[in-house]
Amino acid sequence: MTRIIAALAPLALFASPLSAQEEIPAPEPTFDTQLVVIETTMGDITVSIETERAPITAANFLRYVDEDRFDGTKFYRAMHLEWGEPPNGLLQGGTQMHPDRVLDPIAHEPTTETGLSHTDGALSMARYDPGSATGDFSIMIKDQTGLDATPESPDPNLQLGFAVFGYVVDGMDVVHAIHAAPIDPEKGEGWMKGQLLADPVEIVDMRRVDALPAQSD
Repeated sequence: MTRIIAALAPLALFASPLSAQEEIPAPEPTFDTQLVVIETTMGDITVSIETERAPITAANFLRYVDEDRFDGTKFYRAMHLEWGEPPNGLLQGGTQMHPDRVLDPIAHEPTTETGLSHTDGALSMARYDPGSATGDFSIMIKDQTGLDATPESPDPNLQLGFAVFGYVVDGMDVVHAIHAAPIDPEKGEGWMKGQLLADPVEIVDMRRVDALPAQSD
């Protein structure tokens, strides 16, 4: 047996190395994230917050979560786009500048710096001018990559775009259900008119979790 093993061992020296086409690809990079459950009166939404790639925006959102500033707020806006296959648009919720809930505005983190994008299920900070975001956020329904930073745009606002800081990882059906709730055509002013829910959906609680919820059969 020893002679057989000794005879076979040198064969390994003749094994062909992997060709360039057969090289094992490098693993996809991983980044630190934090799971958060958004409990609403219509069901739960679990989101993954990008604490490493969007540290300023993620830290702000998690502070609102940890200090219970989102608890009792609403999903109040459902923007429906007229092109593409429905549902298509975004769902918006948060503090609505309530003086007892809102914190100071945060620095803007454009997608050109974070590497994130407004794809289906992305969370993005609502704002007026860049650097004015506080405690309101939107969830993308279908890809809305036109909201990403566009440095070549002549519009300074579009150059910086909006700040993505997380993604829905469970409960997108709940997002769609809230987005499909009736709109009050008389609520709101200016460009917001016709985009506000007749009965805003309450965010009962937001909390950090360590794992995705167990799936029922």
